Amino acid sequence: MAEAIRIIGIDPGLQRTGWGVIETIGTSLKFVGAGTLRSDARTELASRLCQLHDGLSEIIHAMMPNEAAVEQTFVNKDAVATLKLGQARGIALLVPARAGLQVAEYAPNAVKKSVIGVGHGDKAQIRMMVSMLLPKAKFDSDDAADALAIAICHAHHRGAIALQRRIAGAG
Repeated sequence: MAEAIRIIGIDPGLQRTGWGVIETIGTSLKFVGAGTLRSDARTELASRLCQLHDGLSEIIHAMMPNEAAVEQTFVNKDAVATLKLGQARGIALLVPARAGLQVAEYAPNAVKKSVIGVGHGDKAQIRMMVSMLLPKAKFDSDDAADALAIAICHAHHRGAIALQRRIAGAG
């Protein structure tokens, strides 16, 4: 019998970072938990990054995932907002890596294609499909739903990623 793999999906953001944990055995998916970390906008950037770091560290310690998946940053017209998102994304990559997890990254369009079947879709479509794929899922925000979608995307692609890593290591 196949072993259960616990995956944390992380949707990084400075104001809100969504997280979602699933278990996968073969092709079956099971909801474990989800939520949203919020930083205090009244504090300076370094303090907000510490809040995200500490919150994500606690979640990883409590949920004990085997692997992590993080959404890649998209560039928008506001350079300052993009830079801040990149800093929050650095925390989202650092915390699971420091916990010894392999961290995969997925473009937003790849996540949407994996979960809703097309590379472009809105938040409502993602929430609906996450609810269909994980009927017991409870999430408190679109960010948490997106994080579950990122975890689902990773569950669908993890075998191919493991093969790529083995091939790269053999070469």
